[in-house]
Amino acid sequence: MKWVEKAPNHWMPEQDSEDIKEMAKTMWWYTEKFSPKDVPKFYDVSGITENPKAFRRMIELFVERYKAAPEGTGPTHIIGYDARGFIIGPPIAMGLGIPFVLLRKAGKNPGVLVHSEGYHKEYAEKEPETQCIRLGSIDETSRVVLIDDLIATGGTAVSGFELVEAVGAKVYEFAAVIELPFLEGVQKIRECQGGKFKDVSICTIVDDSAIPDSACADPKDWKEPSRNVAAESAKEIRAKYDFPR
Repeated sequence: MKWVEKAPNHWMPEQDSEDIKEMAKTMWWYTEKFSPKDVPKFYDVSGITENPKAFRRMIELFVERYKAAPEGTGPTHIIGYDARGFIIGPPIAMGLGIPFVLLRKAGKNPGVLVHSEGYHKEYAEKEPETQCIRLGSIDETSRVVLIDDLIATGGTAVSGFELVEAVGAKVYEFAAVIELPFLEGVQKIRECQGGKFKDVSICTIVDDSAIPDSACADPKDWKEPSRNVAAESAKEIRAKYDFPR
C-alpha cells in the first residue's frame, strides 16, 4: 500500500486504491434519528468488525506500516482509547508482538492512575470527559501509538498525548480509521497549546469524503415510534425492514 502525506506529518493510504474503496463501503453510518448522539453522521465501527475481510485488511495496513520502521525505532506499545480503540488496538499489538495498553475513562482502570485534563468531543455533553492510564503501563523508554476509530475535533487525541508525556513516554504516532476533515481535528491538534504537538505523526485510513452514501445503515421507511424495540417484537420488526448484514 502506498502512503501519501496529505499534510505535513499526516499520512493516509491512497484513497483511490481498491483496498480503501472496499473498506469505505463497510464503514456504516447513521443519521441522528438512529444514532446515540446528536450528529449528522454517526460512524459505527461494527461495519468493519462484522466484515472479516475488511477488518483483517485494515489491521494489516497498520501492522505493515509499523513493521516497516527501522529496527529499534518503531512503536513499543499500542494504546487504545476507550472504547473503540479497545477493538482496533489489540490485533495490531498482537501483529507487532508488543503490549496493548487501555486508556480508559476517568477512574475505570485499576491500580495507581494518572488522569488527563478535561476535554470536549464533537457532540454536546454535560461535562468535559477525562481519561486515565495506569502508572507503570508505559515508561520513559516507551514509544507509543495511540489509536481510535476516528479523529473529529482532536480533543480526545490530545488528552492521550498529555498522559503519555506526563509519564515520560514518547508519542510515536496517533492513528485512526476515519478522519472527519470538516471538523479540522488535525489542524486543532497542530495548533493546541501553542503548537506543542505540531510535529506528532498522524495516520488515518479513510477520509470521510471517500465513504459512500450507500454506507448509510438507517432502515428505510421506518414507521416504529422509537429505534429501541421490545425483545418480544424483534423478529417481527426484523422481517419488516432491511437491516445491514
